[in-house]
Amino acid sequence: MVLLKGFEIEMYTGTPQGEIVGLSDKIVAALDGFVREPDSRNVEYTTSPLQKYENLLCALLRPRRELRKYLEKLGNYTLIPGSTLSLGGSDRFFRSDPTNPYHDYIENTYNTKVVTASVHINIGIDNPDVLMRACRLIRLEAPLFLALSASSPFLDGKVTGYHSTRWGTFPQTPTYVPLFESHAHHIEWVEQQLVAGTMQNVRHLWVSVRPNGDRRPYDLNRLELRICDLVTDPIALLAITALLEARLLQIIANPEIDPLTQSVFTPEELIAITTNNELAAASASLDAQLQHWQDGRSIIARDWIAELYDEVWAIAKQQGFSCFLSPLQKILREGNEAQHWLQLHGVGFDSQRVIQQAITATHEREIELQNKLCSPLVA
Repeated sequence: MVLLKGFEIEMYTGTPQGEIVGLSDKIVAALDGFVREPDSRNVEYTTSPLQKYENLLCALLRPRRELRKYLEKLGNYTLIPGSTLSLGGSDRFFRSDPTNPYHDYIENTYNTKVVTASVHINIGIDNPDVLMRACRLIRLEAPLFLALSASSPFLDGKVTGYHSTRWGTFPQTPTYVPLFESHAHHIEWVEQQLVAGTMQNVRHLWVSVRPNGDRRPYDLNRLELRICDLVTDPIALLAITALLEARLLQIIANPEIDPLTQSVFTPEELIAITTNNELAAASASLDAQLQHWQDGRSIIARDWIAELYDEVWAIAKQQGFSCFLSPLQKILREGNEAQHWLQLHGVGFDSQRVIQQAITATHEREIELQNKLCSPLVA
């Protein structure tokens, strides 16, 4: 059994010098498949749910190729890696749709803390009770996926002390989200939040992992992992996704894998542990010291990920996607994007030079993968 997978990708647009420029109103009007965010400086595209990683790779690259062509028509514009306003601009909000009342609320409540770029990974699970169990477990392991994906060590041209400034400062909403014991529990809780106003609508559940579907909270068909920073290299993103899918396949096959029964902690204690783990992963990513949800032991994020990798490798191999999982070893060995950027900064590169180099490297990597793996593409 291989699960359906899809991505929501948010990216910044701007100049080759690294200045982020709001162009989403023009992009959304001109190109199919792109949607605006509340701030005009980033734009989102979504891939259709697919099973095969080979097809997912090309589904990630094609919209970016179209977008790059359009940006060239507009002027000397490009796509900018990273998950925060790395070189400046966090002092004000640039509205993409001034007439949208939900956007009014977001700007007035959160300001530019939400002007981030990220990737949301959606994986299909039809059975709502299995989905809730999967959400419980993946929420407790979400810090591992943040550690792999961190790509926002800068804000306004400065080193912030975070590897993921995005997640370290993002306004998770509502402030307390429980581990949902059942689908009925999830429905009841969401309805209560909507009445209380702690959620403005069913989409206003900003937490590391949530159940998703066409009519939330009632009709649910996928797990959405929201914690990851933007991963610009599609091969790295597919490796992270393969780890998530293999873990989910393990959960689906074994109903006993459930933090409600397998942990020495209460659900409330588990929420406190994962909150601390998320903050630690946002600060130090792969080098973060975390607390294991099962027994409370202290473990470095990199070591926990390696343990998980070994545990699910056979599942990925059996399902035929272990070759997409294996690049994870390179991230564990060489570090994530934030760590690469901080290494460059540590030897004297200023933040602008680091971002400029990343802009070039991202574009070159896309061309390399398109030519190798996604040809022929329509010109």
